[in-house]
Amino acid sequence: MQKIIIRDKRKISPFNEAARDLRVLNKPLWLLQRDILAKYCDSEVEVDSALQIPAHRAEMLVYRDNLYFDDVFLAEFMGKARKLNRACQVAFSPDDKAITTHALPLQEGIRREGDVYVADMWYFPRGFEEKARPLVIDTQPRELGYYHIPTYMAAEKGDLVFQVPARPFLSIENWVHVFMANSPFGIFAIGNRVEKSLDRLDIQLRVAIRALLERKQFLSCSYMVKVGKNTHIDPTAVVQGPTLIGDNVDIGAGCLISNCIIGNNVNIMHGCQLLLSVVGDGSFLPFRGSLFMTTLMENSMVAQNTTLQYCVVGRNTFIGANVAFTDFNLLSLPLRTMHKGQLEPAGLPILGGCIGHNCRIGAGLTFYPGRIVESDTVLVQSETRSVISKNVSYDESDHHHLKGGHVHKRYYPR
Repeated sequence: MQKIIIRDKRKISPFNEAARDLRVLNKPLWLLQRDILAKYCDSEVEVDSALQIPAHRAEMLVYRDNLYFDDVFLAEFMGKARKLNRACQVAFSPDDKAITTHALPLQEGIRREGDVYVADMWYFPRGFEEKARPLVIDTQPRELGYYHIPTYMAAEKGDLVFQVPARPFLSIENWVHVFMANSPFGIFAIGNRVEKSLDRLDIQLRVAIRALLERKQFLSCSYMVKVGKNTHIDPTAVVQGPTLIGDNVDIGAGCLISNCIIGNNVNIMHGCQLLLSVVGDGSFLPFRGSLFMTTLMENSMVAQNTTLQYCVVGRNTFIGANVAFTDFNLLSLPLRTMHKGQLEPAGLPILGGCIGHNCRIGAGLTFYPGRIVESDTVLVQSETRSVISKNVSYDESDHHHLKGGHVHKRYYPR
């Protein structure tokens, strides 16, 4: 089968990069798509629009390259489409809570047509056709949360929950979708599937026997925690699965890691805590750094005593010590973030911040929820600014205004 990739050239703020080049589950999106499609497709063609799709009569899969989906979703779509043996377009029910709650805000790629939502993925058994029937895929959402919180923080529900799909699908058009693809629709979805598989008695026995032989706790055995080559984990560290750890990783004493993806050549020092997070290749977390549902792209560093919740950090970025990313609006107003040049509701009750590529964030700063910092920006604390209450563009970078190692005070009027 041939795959036809429709290029989406829109730049995702604040990275100033197309979605296909951003990291999802520690891989560039284009590479993640290629790996998932490898067993289905033997050739590919890239086009700029549907008008350029080749006219030859052959089985083909057509999709836009800003889409995030995993192998479980694709297997369901391909299985149903091939069985139907007709031109199909991926579609979702209006009752699918994972799509309507989390996938629809801040995007246009998943749109209502008739009584279903459709997206830019098609299957053609005998070459391109102008009309394709909607093929509804159930993402199998499950309401999941990780802790109980006071009612005033969760619209009187008492719990902060996500509609976590077993078959995730997103159109990545905003940095919030990068967060969703990595955490709630990424490793949280993987954990959801693993938890469901443990309902089977044979899986329970397999994991229990392995844990017994390895003399480890159930969630820490090699069935739940996959570790790469030349990786050192201190005996006092606690690592719980499902977790994937790459090659040449060093995890220090007293660390707690649960349900994470850790890339290659990563150094996580003493006392760090990571939960439902993705740490990209070559990243570094000094002592007492903490990540919760946060994504670090490759070669980034989060200094000591800094906590990131619901955040996304671009590649080659440094975040200094004692930086605070707040994630809950104390004024109880809807959280908004920048989309297409204006503030739009993010569709989430809590949300951290997003830092672009090649940024340098100085120690001691506090970020309001949903704020973004454009790539290649330098921010340092000063007498007149310690709280980042607005989005920061490259033109506002402090490296334009530094004199003798200090921020030029005229840049920050009182």
